Amino acid sequence: MRRRTFCLILACLAGAGRSRAEAPDPSRGASAARGKEAVHRAMNPSHWSPRAYDDAWKQWGLAERPADYGAAFRSRYGLHPAPYDNDGLPMGFHRARGVLGVGRGLGNDCLLCHAGRIAGRVIIGLGNTALDMQTLYEELFAADGLDPATPLPLSHVRGTTLASSFAVYLMQFRDPELRLRPPVRLGYPTTNVEDAPAWWHFKKKRTIYYTGAVDTRSVRTMMPFLLNPLSGAESIKALEPVFADIRAYLLSLEPPRYPYPIDGELAARGKTIFDRTCARCHGTYGPDGRYPNKVVPLDEIGTDRAFAEGFPDDTWAYYLKSWFAREHGPGGEPYHLYNGGGYQAPPLDGLWATAPYLHNGSVPTAHGVLKSGSRPKVFTRSFRGEEEDYDRRKLGWKVTVLGGPPAPDLPAIERRKVYDTSQPGRGNGGHTFGDRLTDDQRMAVIEYLKTL
Repeated sequence: MRRRTFCLILACLAGAGRSRAEAPDPSRGASAARGKEAVHRAMNPSHWSPRAYDDAWKQWGLAERPADYGAAFRSRYGLHPAPYDNDGLPMGFHRARGVLGVGRGLGNDCLLCHAGRIAGRVIIGLGNTALDMQTLYEELFAADGLDPATPLPLSHVRGTTLASSFAVYLMQFRDPELRLRPPVRLGYPTTNVEDAPAWWHFKKKRTIYYTGAVDTRSVRTMMPFLLNPLSGAESIKALEPVFADIRAYLLSLEPPRYPYPIDGELAARGKTIFDRTCARCHGTYGPDGRYPNKVVPLDEIGTDRAFAEGFPDDTWAYYLKSWFAREHGPGGEPYHLYNGGGYQAPPLDGLWATAPYLHNGSVPTAHGVLKSGSRPKVFTRSFRGEEEDYDRRKLGWKVTVLGGPPAPDLPAIERRKVYDTSQPGRGNGGHTFGDRLTDDQRMAVIEYLKTL
């Protein structure tokens, strides 16, 4: 049973290639409309039976199924109502053909992690900062009568994942041509905490991912999660045009506008301060705005180093030999690079919606980013995403500061609701550039950030 569960876990985390979009016409041009469809419909096959959704409540320690089961399911796992017809399922799930095309089942798609809720609004392209991926996968597999053990952690803190580590894990089972093979041993961290970045930033960037490791013109960089053990190398490669569509869709997205009143005079003062103190790394905004695409060295930025330094050189070398990395620009320039020496300062469009902040989600508000001494060391928060959970003054999530780490005997689902910045990969230090501002200057900058 463990072996079967292991393969199914790989299938669901990799995202599989057997779908109605499996064999697109390679000569077609990229389409944002098709990409929009692909991110929530066309990519994953099912990897749970329909009963996994219906019977998940039996893993919750309850005597009977909750009356409003859909809401209870979403609340437990950090999911959201779909703003489109989704057959009654939460956003990020769909019904599809079963494994190997047999029967019907339940699958997940890109929007499980890349659509979120903040201040009462569901926003596609926003990272899902409520998701408890570990509990979700464990309990759905258990509901299907399978061993829920995962081959490496999927999440240590609610709203974050170990996505990059799992991509490397999947690469171990493929040769450079993506053919299945006995696994090689590649190094990857198992303590990382990653906060999914906003999709609408993609259009401004020349390089992406937290370390700026890949050219944004790349299509294949989005494809390693297709390494389903049930998918052959050629079926994976055939999906490259679908990912060209997804890339076109990402380029079409606009940041959400701040939904509350803004003090225009205060924001104007904040812009002057921002342009003087922040624009060197994060760019300028407006009709003549420019984004510098700057990777800030680790010693300068000072934020948690674990992610940038966690993947050994031999792991990168293995990836750079693979089909994924065989993309080049019109002048022969490589799209797939390597940089473990710093973090890319992101654009700040729609910053109000992208809390929590830093690459590991360790700072719940923009105010904390600009005043390092105010950052809570151990905290929890509501994961509902309602208006009352949003801090308009500090720009981010309202939190409850705790006096210490969660008790070791607390159920894992409850421990993952607590962010303990003393743990590996979760440090909240660094980015002290705002410390030199006065409180008045800091609040002016925050007011200006609301306009972006």
